[in-house]
Amino acid sequence: MEISIQQIQSGSIKCFEEVYHLYHTRLYYYVLKHTRSVYLSEEAVQLTFIKMWENRRQLSPHFDLSVQLFRIARSITIDLLRKERNSGHFVAVNADETMALSVETDIVHKDELSRVEALIEELSPVRKKVFKLSRFEELSHKEIAEQLSISPKTVENHIGRALIQLKEKMVILLVIFTKLF
Repeated sequence: MEISIQQIQSGSIKCFEEVYHLYHTRLYYYVLKHTRSVYLSEEAVQLTFIKMWENRRQLSPHFDLSVQLFRIARSITIDLLRKERNSGHFVAVNADETMALSVETDIVHKDELSRVEALIEELSPVRKKVFKLSRFEELSHKEIAEQLSISPKTVENHIGRALIQLKEKMVILLVIFTKLF
């Protein structure tokens, strides 16, 4: 089932549940990255979905749902952090939990990085070479064109197509990943 903003606006619980399962983990890690607090992350994610549901009729069909959800989460996170700061006491996460969370986050990032590297390796040889020269060696289009004896426009086309391929494959991986969890 494809998630549509109109279905959410009409009050479809099934659609809301799909949105929740699709975005819960991503929103949690987004907030956790900025707050470094498990408590605040859980709180912000729950409040994000509550606010989305309560204000579902104001969701814009002109913007992607994920963009709107992350904006809500960002706003709520800022509000929670202000309240914590103004109350004079911060939520303390014990050292063991912080260390475990740090290790878990590192593992997730390394796993994501190796997936991206594998996707880059799947590109055609020329496209892979152009992409690596651009992104890893930070060469300009002109420098890459001179080095590979191709036109700067061809370099631009290879990079554009590489990015499209990588995004498509990453979206597929994300869909598979979210279905697993």
